[in-house]
Amino acid sequence: MLLFLFSKNCWSQNTNDTTAVAYVAGACDMCKTRIEKAALERKGVKSANWNLTTQLLTVSFNHEQVTLERILCRVADRGHDNDFEKAKDAVYDALPSCCAYRDKATAGGQTMTGSAAVTLAENMLVKGVVMEENKQGTFVPLTGATVQWLGTTTAVATDSSGVFSIRSVKDINQLIISYVGYKADTITVNNGAEMKVIMASGKQLNEVTVTSRMRSTYLSSLSPIRTQVMTERELFKAACCNLGESFETNPSVDVSYNDAVTGSKQIQLLGLSGNYTQLTVESLPGPRGLATAFGLNFIPGPFVESIQLNKGVGSVVNGFESIAGQINVELKKPQTAERVFVNAYINDMTKTDLNLVLTKKLNDRWSTALMLHDNFQARTNVDYNNDGFRDNTTGNLFAAVNRWNYNGIKGFESQLGFKILLDHITGGQTGFRPDIHQGGNSLYGLGIQTNRYELYAKAGYVFPGKKYKSIGVQFSVFDHQQDAYYGLTTYDGKQQNIYANLIYQSIIGSTIHKFRTGLSFLSDQYDEQFQADRYKRKENVPGGFFEYTFTPVEKLNIVAGIRADHNNLFGWFATPRLHIRYEPVTGTTIRMSAGRGQRTANIFAENNSVFVSARQVQILATSEGRAYGLLPEIAWNKGISIDQKFKLFGRNANMALDFFRNDFKQQVITDLENPRKVVFYNLDGKSFSNSFQAELNLEPVKKLEWRLAYRFYDVQMTYTSQLLSKPFTARHRAFSNLAYELKGWKMDYTINYIGTKRITATSSNPPVHQRDQTSPSYVLMNAQLSKSLGKNKHTEVYLGGENLTNFLQRDAILSPDQPFGPYFDAAMIWGPVTGRMFYAGIRWKLK
Repeated sequence: MLLFLFSKNCWSQNTNDTTAVAYVAGACDMCKTRIEKAALERKGVKSANWNLTTQLLTVSFNHEQVTLERILCRVADRGHDNDFEKAKDAVYDALPSCCAYRDKATAGGQTMTGSAAVTLAENMLVKGVVMEENKQGTFVPLTGATVQWLGTTTAVATDSSGVFSIRSVKDINQLIISYVGYKADTITVNNGAEMKVIMASGKQLNEVTVTSRMRSTYLSSLSPIRTQVMTERELFKAACCNLGESFETNPSVDVSYNDAVTGSKQIQLLGLSGNYTQLTVESLPGPRGLATAFGLNFIPGPFVESIQLNKGVGSVVNGFESIAGQINVELKKPQTAERVFVNAYINDMTKTDLNLVLTKKLNDRWSTALMLHDNFQARTNVDYNNDGFRDNTTGNLFAAVNRWNYNGIKGFESQLGFKILLDHITGGQTGFRPDIHQGGNSLYGLGIQTNRYELYAKAGYVFPGKKYKSIGVQFSVFDHQQDAYYGLTTYDGKQQNIYANLIYQSIIGSTIHKFRTGLSFLSDQYDEQFQADRYKRKENVPGGFFEYTFTPVEKLNIVAGIRADHNNLFGWFATPRLHIRYEPVTGTTIRMSAGRGQRTANIFAENNSVFVSARQVQILATSEGRAYGLLPEIAWNKGISIDQKFKLFGRNANMALDFFRNDFKQQVITDLENPRKVVFYNLDGKSFSNSFQAELNLEPVKKLEWRLAYRFYDVQMTYTSQLLSKPFTARHRAFSNLAYELKGWKMDYTINYIGTKRITATSSNPPVHQRDQTSPSYVLMNAQLSKSLGKNKHTEVYLGGENLTNFLQRDAILSPDQPFGPYFDAAMIWGPVTGRMFYAGIRWKLK
């Protein structure tokens, strides 16, 4: 909840002074002192007053010296959730016990992405304040105003502070506010919001409800690492059945099919394939290693609370593998998520998704959540391009997550949980039946069975009286088993992973000098069987890190980090990283980053699309190589971004420009330039990527959000002494997303322009099996319409369509009529392999 009071009468004698009112959570008089003191610490703040009953902070400040957002960020730094920022858990947990508000406040301790209030329910306490605007433009409490539920005798009067508290009445959500000498008014109470009602000069009671909305995607303006946060509102703009579909409305990330048969997808960030982007789930390892190809399908969208995306190298605390960027997925929390969330989805190809999320607060300390997902499709004759192959795989995917959260006393908190995933898919020609045709050459088919089990735990402790000082440990293990056949080609893989991370943070003298340090351990054991060849390896990587943050002034942050790790296969290596944030003027933020990343390629799992082809696999091993006879991949990433906030059409807008350069020193090349082979070898020459993106976010009319973006890629690498652009990667992309909300209706429309792409050479094939060297450009359109139903808007129905232009890559498969012949290839994908698709669904929440 947030209210800006910029009316003419609100200005003081100094025309640069502004009065604003914002929601800030607190629980006692000690909170009041802390909140007001934190606000007054900002230069330019003239006065600050926080009301315990209404949870509203009224501040007067010089808007040329400081913004309300910066004031509230400082308040959050002291441990109090508010409209702009949620206090860090470690800081909140260090507050005295009398200041514990998250179990009491309407915000519930959850990151606020809109209204901070709880849903209006029967017998719930509704609070507010009635004030009078006098001739001097100041607000004074109105004592004795009558507050009454419409059509009932239930009424209260405001006290000497203008404050009222009234219990809600079943099926009534309108209050009548009346006072002698003023015209009574009827006010609708939405979502149980705390209200502020002000007497206007015209003797008409005006409701000043909280009208500010945080955008569905936003940036943390104070973070030195440019982190883009996609909230649940952003995810609901599309069906978002899984993580891969969550980026359909994001211009920074490309999601495309790996091939025309398996249904696996990959992301691209900065022009690099998804294996160069570190994917984590709540800062723990996400689908990686053998799960790379299908990992985006393994995280159901309805489980996700938010997604954090940063380009370039991340923090050394999170490891050494990020090269293009990091995607961190935050799942729904048992202590903050809805008690019940149900989502059901079906499309016109009969693919069905069912999701259930249940949370339960067991007592003041313990809370738990159970999340269940099941998707299935049985229709085998979906073949839009008439090549005889299914456009989508059939089968079933089941996922379950059970998580527990413990909020202890004196700064201790812990989490633990487990995850199960069982996935079985079948694909190939439309007439293929595994029980009849598997292992033969009459019909081509594939089958992939994946079983994955995960266990994780976290624990943290904040030292009493020293909010800046904490220690935490993260731990996870998973077992991943995949058994697959692609026609007559077989591949089985097993991966066992152990991860542990110990983090200690404190200050050096003052909060100007902060640091984080710790130890980590990463272990991966692989056992892969490709045809008759077996590849086994075990990587153990213990390491340590130190990260120093220097904040001499509010406008400047410098974060310098270094890691030292030892890989039992490749020896010692260092990972230095640097991030700088500078705000030369209010509203303009410049960030720079540079650093090193290193990873070990899993050539089969990351290129499983070559299995659906007749290509012969060749590995040019070296004596120095320890993983498939190949070296680790090493790259340096540098980047700069500029974010500018401004007013356009009288509303907030922002523009972002960023440029990133990536240079590989070592890389495993996947060479498809010979249509009869796929060759893996170490880089011998140059390999680099340049990425430029411009993005504009604006609100041309109220509640209409418009996002525009343009992106340019220049990605080149050396293939057997020849520097070529990366195949199947568009140099140009343009993007537009419109999102409009009106009276429970939400409308979203996304259009993508994808430029031409280089296609690998097929000139040595017979003419009938040759393809153009460049793909055409094309346009994709997606749209969704949703409607919230019911008084409390617990139910939402949605209808949508994808690929509305029905654009298809018609020749997705080479030689589809001879899948066991020498020219068969289903991996040369540059465009959509499925046509126009419509879907419908329903979401239901019980808070």
